[in-house]
Amino acid sequence: MQQMKAVRAVTAGGNKLMTELREEPLPSPGQHEVLIRVHAVSLNYRDAVLLRGDYPVNSKAEVIPVSDGAGEVIAVGPGVRRVKPNDRVAVGCFTTWIGGPFIPEYFRTSAGFSIDGMLAEYVLFHEDALVHIPDYMSYAEAASLPCAAVTAWTALNKIEPLQPGQTVLIQGTGGVSLFALQIAKIYGARVLAITSSDTKAARLKALGADAVVNYNTSPDWDREILTLTDGKGVDRTLDIAGEKTIQKAAACTKIGGVIILIGFASGLGGGIPPIDIMARTLTLTGSIIGSRLDFEAMLAAMARHEMRPVIDQVYPFAEYKEAYQRLESGQQVGKVVIEVVNQTAD
Repeated sequence: MQQMKAVRAVTAGGNKLMTELREEPLPSPGQHEVLIRVHAVSLNYRDAVLLRGDYPVNSKAEVIPVSDGAGEVIAVGPGVRRVKPNDRVAVGCFTTWIGGPFIPEYFRTSAGFSIDGMLAEYVLFHEDALVHIPDYMSYAEAASLPCAAVTAWTALNKIEPLQPGQTVLIQGTGGVSLFALQIAKIYGARVLAITSSDTKAARLKALGADAVVNYNTSPDWDREILTLTDGKGVDRTLDIAGEKTIQKAAACTKIGGVIILIGFASGLGGGIPPIDIMARTLTLTGSIIGSRLDFEAMLAAMARHEMRPVIDQVYPFAEYKEAYQRLESGQQVGKVVIEVVNQTAD
């Protein structure tokens, strides 16, 4: 029987997990299933949180981690109509969420958490979970999209679609923030950002940010953002940090503006005084990635503008643990990618 390499998240004591590389039998596709040769995967903050034992949703025992990846269709099972062998595809993070609002049942099909994910040489998914990736995009670029890019796309259109000329505030230089910057510029929006260093600020400006505030040298960064908006505040804030940023995010979002909470990088606590929300008629909402239809709409927009993801570093499969360390360092600008197939040798 043909074998493949797969990474499993196994118990490391207490709630913590560690990764373990294994040899496993190559799976065969059943009804409506598709066998994919994985070319590249990318890491998200939640992949590190899973190993730390802090992820707020239970995961499958010894799951193959990582939701984000792209590859080539190798074989299809009976009844498959949406893809064919040799197609280039990526996988949606919630594999049964095709469209419409999010419902609790979708947590049961969260790739890399409640079901096996992408950190393996070959993976098996239902055809409905798959999207075709644009021809101009590499596998490494496409692998960076399913969580971070789709999260940015849906957050920018939460409550009501982003409009040209509106102002968006992003936080940091991680994948979601950089995708939000790029997508917001496609919409014709003004983008302000906060980050931790002047070096990162320069990178954000090079990518199109209209103004950047270093929150280490300007701890009252909310006041700086208000100054940059003539005291009005931004139309829309994408808050990825949560605990340490949410109050200042509210303070520099305009009256009637929208705050979309899409992460918890600084902790699960925090809080906004209810009077601040009421008096300033703020809309505060959470956003959780997006459906396959959201993914496909985003890909169409990206293809029209040939928008390319920002890749921080690419690691070979043998160095996947170093990729996790890079993510944990917080020094990345853009996406950390693991190349499962050596594209030069392939």
